[in-house]
Amino acid sequence: MDITEIIARKRDGGELSEREIRQTVEAFVCGEVGEGPMAALLMAVVLRGMTPAETTALTLTMAHSGDRLDLSEVPGVKVDKHSTGGVGDKTTLVAAPLAAAAGVRVPKMSGRALGHTGGTIEKLEAVPGLTTALDPDRFRSQVAEIGLAIAAQTEAMVPADKKIYALRDATATVESIPLIASSVMSKKLAVGADALVLDVKVGEGAFMRDLAAARDLAGTMVEIGLRAGRKVVAVITRMDQPLGTAVGDAAELAEAAKTLAGEGPPDLVELAETLAGHMLLLGGVVEDAEAGRARAHEALVSGKGTEKFVEMISAQGGDAALLDAPDSLLAAALRMPVEVARDGFVTGLDAREVGLAVRHLKEASRNGKHLCGVLVHKKVGDSVKGGPAVTVLGPPGAEQAMEEAAERVKRAYSVGEEPPASPPLIVETVSG
Repeated sequence: MDITEIIARKRDGGELSEREIRQTVEAFVCGEVGEGPMAALLMAVVLRGMTPAETTALTLTMAHSGDRLDLSEVPGVKVDKHSTGGVGDKTTLVAAPLAAAAGVRVPKMSGRALGHTGGTIEKLEAVPGLTTALDPDRFRSQVAEIGLAIAAQTEAMVPADKKIYALRDATATVESIPLIASSVMSKKLAVGADALVLDVKVGEGAFMRDLAAARDLAGTMVEIGLRAGRKVVAVITRMDQPLGTAVGDAAELAEAAKTLAGEGPPDLVELAETLAGHMLLLGGVVEDAEAGRARAHEALVSGKGTEKFVEMISAQGGDAALLDAPDSLLAAALRMPVEVARDGFVTGLDAREVGLAVRHLKEASRNGKHLCGVLVHKKVGDSVKGGPAVTVLGPPGAEQAMEEAAERVKRAYSVGEEPPASPPLIVETVSG
């Protein structure tokens, strides 16, 4: 293999073979190819793109670079769910229990917070005693026995992606649809599910800020899945303002529990039921997505979704009794009400700024990071006239950082004389 020739061919717009991609990635992981040549190849990919065959080859090579889960002995169709990242996006904590309660097995391995977005694992770890470090045997048995497991991805899974992503982050080569898609899908394929539902976020609070890029990413990931023999559906959803009314680990966990109990905000309920509906469709439980959503709604109103969530938390060592009184998760938090500068209607609420405010608050807090967050009382279209627009949450001792977060969140609001039009939360669905 001549790495210089491979770089030059991709630089000139040529197509690399599966063998060349596999050998290059393997050589980079073991140190035979250095960071300099690999950075040059990544930049050539950013500038020239990759064909579907190249992107699939890269994905499969990374997926096979470390440990993989074999779920073939677990009965039934196994359906995973993944979000590309948003603010206040606790959807997995609602959609996964609903889908599992309605009859599909959900093996879910999640990452931690990235940038301004929150991480499912940190939210679950706000439950005292709960572990997200499940070894493969425990993970498999939990999926087989109760139909649902949510765990942290191990260091031994997809090491090629970890090493390549670190180099992308250092060399300004993150913004590439083939590289983003292969990074996401390599981790999903390593988990061993039969099917995957993707929630592709678009808007100011998402990594994909424009619809064209979101469609490109969704289509690329769906095609990778199909080429790898998986059923994949991507749902493009808006992420201009936070999802639901809670941002932050314990706050989002509490809101997820309330949602499963029938007390959730409309946007979160709509998204969770829609995604769970697609999971049930791919799992063969229903004949179409609308029937799937209806089945998910039944699981919500009957309380079966809560029962499944309690089962999962208990199986992973957590104190599930907290779900009987979700607000107790925030009992130790300080609260700082924040008002906006003028009366009128909320015309914008920058999700990215809200997410960054919470991230910086967590970074400034020595203890109780899970208590850091924001409760949103006023969203786009709401009237603001006196009273707080949000409440900033934080642990004792973080008062100064909470004040800084409050100022940042206040600047995230735009207020006008007239209420704006409300675009639909769910933009479109992409499938193979």
